[in-house]
Amino acid sequence: MLQRPPPSDRKKADHDAATSAALKCAYTLMQQRIISNPKDMMGILLFGTRDSKFHEDDPRSSGAFLYPHCYLLSDLDVPAAEDVKRLRAVVEDEQESHKLLVPSDEPVAMSNVLFCANQIFTTKAPNFSSRRLFLVTDNDNPHGQSKELRSSAIVRAKDLYDLGVTIELFPISQPGQTFDRAKFYDDIIYRASPDSDAPTPVSFAVRASTSDDGISLLQSLLSAIQSKSAPKRALFSLPLELSPDFRISVKGYILFKRQEPARSTYIWLDGETPQIVTATTTRLAENTAHPIENLEVKKAFKFGGENVLFAPEELKALRSSFGDPVIRVIGFKKRSLLPIWANLRPATFIYPSDEDYIGSTRTFSALHQSLLAKDKMAIVWYVARRNAAPVIAALLPGHEELGEMGEQQMPAGLWIVPIPFADDIRANPDMPTNLSAPDVLKDKMRLVVQQLQLPKAVYDPARYPNPALQWHYKILKALALEEDLPEEATDMTVPKYKQIDKRAGPYVLDWGKELELEYQKYSREQGHSGKRPAVSAPGDTSGDTKKVKKEDGVSDASISDDHVKSLFTKGKLASLKVQELKEWLIGKSALEKGRGMKKDDLISMIEAYWERKG
Repeated sequence: MLQRPPPSDRKKADHDAATSAALKCAYTLMQQRIISNPKDMMGILLFGTRDSKFHEDDPRSSGAFLYPHCYLLSDLDVPAAEDVKRLRAVVEDEQESHKLLVPSDEPVAMSNVLFCANQIFTTKAPNFSSRRLFLVTDNDNPHGQSKELRSSAIVRAKDLYDLGVTIELFPISQPGQTFDRAKFYDDIIYRASPDSDAPTPVSFAVRASTSDDGISLLQSLLSAIQSKSAPKRALFSLPLELSPDFRISVKGYILFKRQEPARSTYIWLDGETPQIVTATTTRLAENTAHPIENLEVKKAFKFGGENVLFAPEELKALRSSFGDPVIRVIGFKKRSLLPIWANLRPATFIYPSDEDYIGSTRTFSALHQSLLAKDKMAIVWYVARRNAAPVIAALLPGHEELGEMGEQQMPAGLWIVPIPFADDIRANPDMPTNLSAPDVLKDKMRLVVQQLQLPKAVYDPARYPNPALQWHYKILKALALEEDLPEEATDMTVPKYKQIDKRAGPYVLDWGKELELEYQKYSREQGHSGKRPAVSAPGDTSGDTKKVKKEDGVSDASISDDHVKSLFTKGKLASLKVQELKEWLIGKSALEKGRGMKKDDLISMIEAYWERKG
């Protein structure tokens, strides 16, 4: 079980045994699930070990003899800090690992493993709607030619499926070997049977994890298990109305959301041990501070300075004035007609469900395939919930995306993209249309962009976690596990300046030199000097000038009175240069020629001038 892989000179070669990689994967997942799903239960059962243990309190209990060579490392429960510490000790302490992970001298019966899992689910999570058993193994034929042990395992697997437990297999291929599911696990792992009438194929299973392709075993296990993690909680369950008398049922999910620190409870830290605070809310009258019951509270809207009271039934009728929540198809358009900027809020992913309407999956699949084949989108009337305002949205089909190991990273389905109304669209500022970079500049900039491309030209947001959020979780982890507080946060979003300079620096300098040459050439063609003029903002009148009488020390063109008055009104006279301030004051006979004054004094004189003007 602890046999390490052969030495290798490759940079990404594995150095951990399969068992150690599996435990490290469980340790990482336990920390992630505590943060993302703090109410989910998780347990770890080792099989094939020399020691046996079933109950936490009594290692020599009857369960250890009923399930030989099965070691319950962490019982099925909401993970606590002590569970994480225990698992961390096994993962990081080699002596503890060698003491615990001693392989048994005789082969373990998979029927005992499945029966043990059955008992754990029955006693710890009897009423859970989602129960899953993840099998991580590198033995594709644990029973050889024993038909009796094989049929016993098949019966135990059938019992688990009848109980509502889904078994997921995560095989590990050893170097030079191939994991063959057909030898044993195809008989106990029930795959979803494809629908012959459905246009979409069923997603295939996860490939065997291996390090032969340069990907570490730990990373491949993590990506494979995360792709098979429990489905997210549905945001809504609504009917998708294709015609007035034709509906199917769909569920909506938020796949992309800004992650923020979520506080589920308050903790009291003044005692000997931290305790969860029980919160209570009491409404008090403003004048008498008398407690108010919920029945005494009435809801009102202020109109014309008066409070207009509404009964609960009237409020309900107001909120449902747009009808029941629904996704109603009102037409179809070409997908190219929707620009990429026409998006108000994050898109919502919808997937079919046969709970309310039988055949919804088949119809949804046909709609999805038809939209993809014709490059079309559906325009829908979308009301997410009863008190929500209606939205005109685009229903876009999405392709299935698979990772390097064949795991599903993005499911195939439809996306609801809210479309802006005319009032939501801002007009772009007027920009010159006759300015275009020459081809030589474009070619040199193309070299810069090519040097800065990401690997495989794909941006993966999972590689750039929110640094503030990760720092928050690191502090929580250190406090809960009694570890040393981290000194600094790891920010993956900081650009790699040295690498950028090494790869693209010479090309950027070359592009800058070419830009200067092209500008000088353009200036000569336009009859301008080689010095670049200051660029003014749209609507800025700083370029407006008026001719004044030429005097000693005063230029032919001076800034206009309107522009100076505008800067005085906005309090931005300091944006003018000292020479400009002097020239304007000399033109108004408010300053003698050749007199040296500071900029603040000049600004004070101009302010006094416009204050006298009123």
